[in-house]
Amino acid sequence: MKRHAMTRNWIAPLALIILLGANGCASWVGMEPEPGDPLEPFNRSMFDLNNHLETYVSKPLARAYVKVAPEPIDRGITNFFSNLDEPTNIVNNLLQLKVKAAFSDLGRMAINTTLGFFGFMDVASSWGLEKHNEDFGQTLGYWGVSTGPYLVLPVIGPSSVRDGGGFVVDWVTHFINRRVGDNRYGWTLWGLRYIDETAGLMRNESVVRSAALDPYIFYRESYLQRRKYLVYDGNPPLEEEGF
Repeated sequence: MKRHAMTRNWIAPLALIILLGANGCASWVGMEPEPGDPLEPFNRSMFDLNNHLETYVSKPLARAYVKVAPEPIDRGITNFFSNLDEPTNIVNNLLQLKVKAAFSDLGRMAINTTLGFFGFMDVASSWGLEKHNEDFGQTLGYWGVSTGPYLVLPVIGPSSVRDGGGFVVDWVTHFINRRVGDNRYGWTLWGLRYIDETAGLMRNESVVRSAALDPYIFYRESYLQRRKYLVYDGNPPLEEEGF
């Protein structure tokens, strides 16, 4: 019963996001998408929507969060959520046949969960266990699934058709959803994580604003290059098949 109530509570915000996105998309009707970005009109509307959500919701919350959370606490919360990602890293490393990396991540999770007080302290890194960041989108790329068109998701931000599908899998199977559940505690954790990540991204915002003539293109190219780098573990081919 509580789960159905939680679902109903999200209907109105979701409808508002869709409505704002549709209105934003109308402002881009008639524009010619760039080659390789066939969803550009939709993407730019979602980009504008996300900017508005950040300006009026997430950034004010992140600024308040930074004021009340001392730097050690902020770092500990970031480490805590990083530790919750380890099961996802382990599974995707195994799916990519990276057995050594999977065992390394398993060791990181065991050490940081116990000696690191549930992950608030990153003891494993000081012991030489490298942090990996793997997700199902990278797993699909490892097995030859092409990136597909660039895609900007509401709230989530830069993605692609492949990575968007991978995100859904990672979301459904994430530790928070599997062990905490679709309830107020689970959504509180997701909300805190979103604010913590926003606070971290705000530190680099001025660099982006001053360096990019078109922030949309800057974020698109940065995202696609980074994802290519991650899929190929830092050794991407000189040329990759296009969209």
